[in-house]
Amino acid sequence: KNGLMLFLLLQMIPQFSALIAMFVLAQMLGLINSHWLLILIYVGGQIPMNTYLLKGYFDSIPLDLDESAKIDGASNTRIFWQILIPLSRPMLAVVAMNGFTGPLGDFALSSVILRNPEYYTLPIGLYKLVTDKMGASYTTFAAGAILISIPIALVFIALQKHFVSGLTAGGTKG
Repeated sequence: KNGLMLFLLLQMIPQFSALIAMFVLAQMLGLINSHWLLILIYVGGQIPMNTYLLKGYFDSIPLDLDESAKIDGASNTRIFWQILIPLSRPMLAVVAMNGFTGPLGDFALSSVILRNPEYYTLPIGLYKLVTDKMGASYTTFAAGAILISIPIALVFIALQKHFVSGLTAGGTKG
């Protein structure tokens, strides 16, 4: 319980305030211009919040389901995979959506870590399109923004049934 409270408190500190520390660490490790460092930071940064979200959701699932499955002879593994995971699909969909859209739209961290244009992420590339010294290319920027929205929309469409099932799950009895 104290660990989850620490996670929550650490999430209250803006990621922006840690940019200098992340840059110094990346420089010391020789990981400037490395997508691997970005992946590690994104995954490590999302674990506490996702843990807190899932814990809150799992706590809302009635313990009666767990106890009745144990009475019927189900193992803890079976209870987890056949009862808890199907019931928690809406929150797992939220975690997946946040995990996908967060790094895709991050500008601040990737602009500090990535210096070589060969390694730029989509937000940095779009920013460079409108701040080019030779002239801003707003039509290319608009096309790029639409292209970025396509994978996000596809992931949302794929996860939409889980969002809707979470909204309607409490509306039925039994």
